[in-house]
Amino acid sequence: MTTHAAEQHRSNGFPIDLSFEFFPPNTDAGAEKLRDVRARLAALSPDFFSVTYGAGGATRDKTLATVTAIADEGRAVAPHVSCIGATRESIAELLALYRERGIRRLVALRGDLPSGMVDTGDFRYASDLVEWIRRQTGDEFRIAVAAYPEVHPQARSAEADLRAFVTKMRAGADLAITQYFFNADAYFRFRDEAGRAGVDAPIVPGIMPINNYVQLARFSDACGAEIPRWIRSRLAGYGDDIESIRSFGVEVVTDLCRRLLDGGAPGLHLYTLNQAEASERIIGALRGGGRAGARR
Repeated sequence: MTTHAAEQHRSNGFPIDLSFEFFPPNTDAGAEKLRDVRARLAALSPDFFSVTYGAGGATRDKTLATVTAIADEGRAVAPHVSCIGATRESIAELLALYRERGIRRLVALRGDLPSGMVDTGDFRYASDLVEWIRRQTGDEFRIAVAAYPEVHPQARSAEADLRAFVTKMRAGADLAITQYFFNADAYFRFRDEAGRAGVDAPIVPGIMPINNYVQLARFSDACGAEIPRWIRSRLAGYGDDIESIRSFGVEVVTDLCRRLLDGGAPGLHLYTLNQAEASERIIGALRGGGRAGARR
């Protein structure tokens, strides 16, 4: 999308496409907290919420409960559907449940095998899952897939990773949501390379608010998301000063979002980790609600 097109897509300088991602809570207290978080983030008028799905469907029941709760609140929701370890019958059952609840968005992923599991199921790749869902349901679902601007950690090469992404899109995906990153140039390069390969669907940047440096470093090392050295150094220098970490994180991530939107990104997808404040501060700053690092 060109910068001009992106400007046409915005309302008061902000992208129309906005979404927030949650993970299914493990406890009743966590479910109650997430209800409060959803209510706060719903005030920001997102297009949808998404809900993750554990390795090999490990959180299937919790995911279903969370997805159902969001749908019952009258809010659009895009459940993750992971194909590793799944059968056609199990995916068909999920799709039937979602249709019954009026859910028309999905995030189709390969997923990871749980420890000790060797059977990959009926689908080897996310592209196989997307193609099968399209054959079974036509255009009934709006399907998102994953993209990796900094290359999937298990990919043989950047070229192979791009080919895999193009295959997913050609299989019938409507849009892509990226792994989070802190290097805008990586996103722009990936978007442009995908465009040259024939992908014209939206590629929405995935954004990770910074709340906890140790947690962020652990996540990033596991998923291959690079934290620039200067950000690591600043975060490490704050030690146990949580408020300084969060204020700096909001400032850094808000600046990243501004650059992405100015460069034509079609929207933002925030990985909330079931917390509201950082996302509220980032979106508030982007909408002109004040300085990014300032608490409200």
